[in-house]
Amino acid sequence: MSVEYKKNGSGKCPVMHGSMTAQTTPTHWWPKNLNLDILHQHDTKTNPMHKKFDYKKEVKKLNFKGIKKDLLKLMTESQEWWPADLGHYGGLFIRMAWHSAGTYRIADGRGGSGTGNHRFAPLNSWPDNTNLDKARRLLWPIKKKYGNKISWADLMILAGNMAYESMGLKMYGFSFGREDIWHPEKDVYWGSEKEWLQDKRYSNNGNRKSLANPLAAVVMGLIYVNPEGVDGKPDPLRTAHDVRETFGRMAMNDVETCALTVGGHSVGRAHGNGDASLLGPEPESGEIHEQGFGWNRKGGGGLGVNQVTSGIQGAWTTHPNKWDDTYLKLLLDYEWELKKSPAGANQWEPINMKEEDKPVDLADPSIKRNPIMTDADMAMKMDPSYRKISEKFRKDHKYMADSFTKAWFKLTHRDMGARKHYIGPDAPKLDLIWQDPVPQGKKSFSVIKAKKLIEATGLRNSDLISTAWDSARTYRRTDKRGGANGARIRLLPQKRWEGNEPVRLNKVIGKLEKVAKKVKASVADIIVLAGNVGLEKSIKKAGFKISVPFAPGRGDAKQDHTDIDSFKVLEPLHDAFRNWVKEEYAVDPEEMMLDRASLMNLSAKEMTVLIGGMRVLDTNHGGSKHGVFTNKPGALTNDFFVNLTDMKFIWKPLDKNLYEITDRKSKKTKFTATRVDLVFGSNSILRSYAEVYAQDDNQEKFVKDFVEVWTKIMNADR
Repeated sequence: MSVEYKKNGSGKCPVMHGSMTAQTTPTHWWPKNLNLDILHQHDTKTNPMHKKFDYKKEVKKLNFKGIKKDLLKLMTESQEWWPADLGHYGGLFIRMAWHSAGTYRIADGRGGSGTGNHRFAPLNSWPDNTNLDKARRLLWPIKKKYGNKISWADLMILAGNMAYESMGLKMYGFSFGREDIWHPEKDVYWGSEKEWLQDKRYSNNGNRKSLANPLAAVVMGLIYVNPEGVDGKPDPLRTAHDVRETFGRMAMNDVETCALTVGGHSVGRAHGNGDASLLGPEPESGEIHEQGFGWNRKGGGGLGVNQVTSGIQGAWTTHPNKWDDTYLKLLLDYEWELKKSPAGANQWEPINMKEEDKPVDLADPSIKRNPIMTDADMAMKMDPSYRKISEKFRKDHKYMADSFTKAWFKLTHRDMGARKHYIGPDAPKLDLIWQDPVPQGKKSFSVIKAKKLIEATGLRNSDLISTAWDSARTYRRTDKRGGANGARIRLLPQKRWEGNEPVRLNKVIGKLEKVAKKVKASVADIIVLAGNVGLEKSIKKAGFKISVPFAPGRGDAKQDHTDIDSFKVLEPLHDAFRNWVKEEYAVDPEEMMLDRASLMNLSAKEMTVLIGGMRVLDTNHGGSKHGVFTNKPGALTNDFFVNLTDMKFIWKPLDKNLYEITDRKSKKTKFTATRVDLVFGSNSILRSYAEVYAQDDNQEKFVKDFVEVWTKIMNADR
């Protein structure tokens, strides 16, 4: 049998129209539905590697010297299809590495270079990333050669490092170990704007600190600030406020921010020598024959001297392919005035600059051109704080270089976590405070004795479990910060966080510290072990005998190795697992629960079993009884799910986030609940999990599943 497909459009399409691209999803029809996709991103089905593939083992087999040699060679091997500026790709690769790492923000640890996400939408098509698709294609022969031994995430940052080395700057260090993802990240909030280069992220445009959290960039589609000035209007002093706020949200202080600006623009150049309207669509909008390339000039051309990226045109320094001190010399020694680039962008150019200080023309090296500065560059000259730092850098170029290489290392490694995650011969051995250092704990101590001493404290099981949870819950997979290791819950600022119930916490920690001292163990280990003790007793109370795994070896951090300001961003403002919200927010509690679950690397099933278990364990913040759907609080039963799915009850709202559960017959109130509790019955996917755990034959499965995910949380930062 043969089927003929007509070309005039009158025949039936052989597949469902749009089935392979833009299917209408349930959240399209019902936008208020809780979208659980962020908990299931990076499923193993998207990963082309074998399930036994371990990148961190594979990268250790890499020819480290060989790949660096190949990258150095690549810097000056200009390709006809995308020629290098004056024969050197250094500026392009530095921009690629910078923009890969520069999306990191401290509020939620998302963004950054740790996953190779720069290959995917939306980042691969951001206006600020124009033509960085070319940089990745230039790297392809090296990626192809070294294959599985080097990830794209590592290669992009290494290329930036080697670009600086090629230009004469000795870098502070480099670590391998970033593992690629294979699908765009779904849980990163880049802003509410629906169009590129829109700015709807300030509650008060006059107050630049009102930038909505967790965002760091000032405009949709930019990495940092608008190079032409706030709202495209040049004003270096106003831009300085944006620079300080944006870089502060990346954990950079004024010295680091100034060093990154100076060092980043001490090499390379900006491109705006043409008509930006002639550029084709970004990679994600390109036609199939463009093969993933974007911003191609209509009618051809647009290479080399005619490139348009930011729209600003020119080099910052006299020798853009060489690391030297001319950036600050030019910035500070000359007066600058506003000009327009050939593409129509605002840029600053010097007044009466000496010919010897000007860089050569990109097309004709016999001609000299004015260098340029962006509004952010001018902020380093005009803002009092940045000016003072710039003057100091000008007087001591070595100090400037040291400051820059350390700030660059922080920029490109911040989301890798502690030094224990570093791999390779160039990884620095020194602990840095932004790495949240924790000394190694004892690998063994008398666990049996410690358990007996913990039981002898007389502390309630719920207090032991809650303290262990509060200690561990700060962990976030995005930048590997937080967690139980280090026991920073006993230090500032954590010991005063409202979510940690300081009065209760101080009482528990005081007794556990004595236990730790007696058995010569770390407080961090004893906190976790105490949580396990409380959990095992609660399991026994439910009628099961299941042990909770424990692995010692955690260390105790010190106060002077804890950056208090940096840790403030880890403070929980809500904790669905302990049924607590600090105050009313624009976002519903169940949405905040998803965000936290995603940061903790939980699946929807794991989130479900944790919520159900924590409720019956009676661990709610402040002793609240909301969601404690059981007559036996403190026993690890499946009662939360049993009563949630029992149709003998009626659920009635009392206010926006509080409900009462009444018996249909007696009309008496049996329980109270929050939105977080009831979403496990209202959301069809979560209800399907709740029904599994409510079944009579899954009571033991529930306990085992809870223990498994509890252990995962307690060891997440190991």
